[in-house]
Amino acid sequence: MSGSHTADPSLIPDIEAFEERAAIAQYDGGMTLDEAEDRAAQDQGFGSAADYWHWLAIHVANLGLN
Repeated sequence: MSGSHTADPSLIPDIEAFEERAAIAQYDGGMTLDEAEDRAAQDQGFGSAADYWHWLAIHVANLGLN
């Protein structure tokens, strides 16, 4: 995750909401894919799409460890 933003450890990424929000922002809002994905990630409390995907990867990797 970027050094400028730390996501709340209790966040669980919602992939369906992320993809829907990004598609709406891209096609109806005229954003680029990168801008739309960043907006969708920010709507879930992440700093950027890169932060979102990183957090999701860690979450998935840790699912079986609890």
